[in-house]
Amino acid sequence: MKKVDYDISKLIEIEELGDERGLLTVIEGNKSIPFEINRIFYIYNTMTGIRRGFHAHYKTRQALICVSGNCKVYLDNTKRKTDVVLDSPTKVLILEPNDWHEMYDFSPDCVLLVLASHLYDSEDYIRDYDKFIEVYKNDTVF
Repeated sequence: MKKVDYDISKLIEIEELGDERGLLTVIEGNKSIPFEINRIFYIYNTMTGIRRGFHAHYKTRQALICVSGNCKVYLDNTKRKTDVVLDSPTKVLILEPNDWHEMYDFSPDCVLLVLASHLYDSEDYIRDYDKFIEVYKNDTVF
């Protein structure tokens, strides 16, 4: 499968609205999220010590939002490696296809919402780290 052009992952804040009744956060595809949303799923009730993810994509972009609790995300795009803490429903981590990602340190109450630019396609996943390095090693985006 041919990879697509990409940017780099980024952490963005989305607006929180509120009054005496409580808080509201609005997410809109192609507006607050920089792509059209075609798939939504969430991860929850993750057991202590479990890591999830272990893959990158050829084309799918994702937005990760910890709507409850907190977790960490390890990112590697062959040029840099970093860990991001998601601990607020207003923090959104935008993942580009070239981001090898692993989610870990889930709090017991963690609900991690994932918005994806593409429908599920098993051919879009790069699940082998060596294959990921082979596909993205010559990319020049930092």
